[in-house]
Amino acid sequence: MKLIRKGKVKEVYDLGEKLLFIFTDQISVFDKVIPSLVPDKGESLARTSNYWFEIASRINIPNHLLEFRNKKEMVVRKFKIIESGATKDMKNYLIPLEFIVRYYVAGSLLDRIEKGKTKFQDLGFRSPPKHGDKIPEPLFEMTTKFEKTDRLLDLKEAMQIGGLGKEDVENIGEMIFKMDGEINRTTLARGLIHADGKKEFALDEERRPVLVDTFGTADEDRFWEAEEYEKNGNLVERSKEFVRQYYRRIGYYQLLTEARSKGIEEPPIPALPPEMISETSKLYRNLFERITGQKW
Repeated sequence: MKLIRKGKVKEVYDLGEKLLFIFTDQISVFDKVIPSLVPDKGESLARTSNYWFEIASRINIPNHLLEFRNKKEMVVRKFKIIESGATKDMKNYLIPLEFIVRYYVAGSLLDRIEKGKTKFQDLGFRSPPKHGDKIPEPLFEMTTKFEKTDRLLDLKEAMQIGGLGKEDVENIGEMIFKMDGEINRTTLARGLIHADGKKEFALDEERRPVLVDTFGTADEDRFWEAEEYEKNGNLVERSKEFVRQYYRRIGYYQLLTEARSKGIEEPPIPALPPEMISETSKLYRNLFERITGQKW
């Protein structure tokens, strides 16, 4: 097998007409790979993604999964990688964008609101929202995929980068909300609120959207404990946000954002302490069980 890409969380091998994904125990936050391995993380992502891909197939959402094996490997359809220069006549390629739908105020959206980069009035709020407030209408956003750090795009630039027309974006949006409907219902029945999530798509030989990569996991999506939220608005994280919050607490995130804003060398991200590695590993295993209803 030929290794063609080593990403932040998985290795991609060329199988000729297909690709092989092998999920690793690496973990990344803020587009930085942490110099720590989290036991069982790769298996959790792979098994959770497989669960959602099976549901996607049942509700007729085209996706790239061909075979799941060995608990942490996926054989998937192969699409061309177009990092830049995609056009509206291209076919059979990975769209170089990430598609995000937010249902609650959290993460980078909260940062943007607090800094005035996103107006809360545009989201339907009459006053500045708090962390965890439900957005009046779900927020559909697109960001870059292959730039060093993800960058929020307006519709015009997103279509230009992705080689998309308005109909393509509308079709992708419909598929996301259809899939999220299943995610929201399934996880809420198991005591979790699905706050937001990221998905990726390719266009096939007829330029029809195909759901690819991974989704609905602790890495791509944000989940909260529903009982705690409904009881007192307490946000108990059940996603990788648990790790992001650690780096916010120790001051690393502030140093990183300052370096990025000034265009200077970014500080290396420190390793996770042993107790955080243990807690994070447990989080990924437990979330797999909560989402899927299956035993580890």
